[in-house]
Amino acid sequence: MKNFKIEIKWAFIFIIMMLLWMVLEKLAGLHDKNIEYHPVYTNLVAIPAVIIYILALKDKRENFYNAQMTYKQGFISGLIITLIVTIFSPLSQYIISEFITPDFFTNMISYAVKEGKMTQADAENYFNLKSYIIQVLIGTPVMGIITTAVVAFFIKTGKKTKQ
Repeated sequence: MKNFKIEIKWAFIFIIMMLLWMVLEKLAGLHDKNIEYHPVYTNLVAIPAVIIYILALKDKRENFYNAQMTYKQGFISGLIITLIVTIFSPLSQYIISEFITPDFFTNMISYAVKEGKMTQADAENYFNLKSYIIQVLIGTPVMGIITTAVVAFFIKTGKKTKQ
């Protein structure tokens, strides 16, 4: 557990960022009056997400590996962060859906049906807590692994030299 203190810290920073991002989206009206812009602007969360992974792997490199980290070490560190975030993603989604923006699903269903994007039944099957929990349980590890693979490549310092 001591070896993964940095990953645990950054995983919780990531989770908090996601919750704050949802508050920001809600305040910007992307969950109600400006819902038509939600599909575009919600993707901007990738920017702070990548920044957090960069900072996390730099932290691990500097404070655990004494400024020398291989791609494999960085990749494993990122995978651990991704695993922790994934484990907590159903709880995060529950908090978002029940406390931060409880009308989101109702609003998205109405919007999707009104715009002719989905039937009422399809929208109800897609925009609900169970569906979103399944989506985060799939999407979180996929995006986390991709982000980790790219960030670890740029954060690595090469192979450790034998002394």
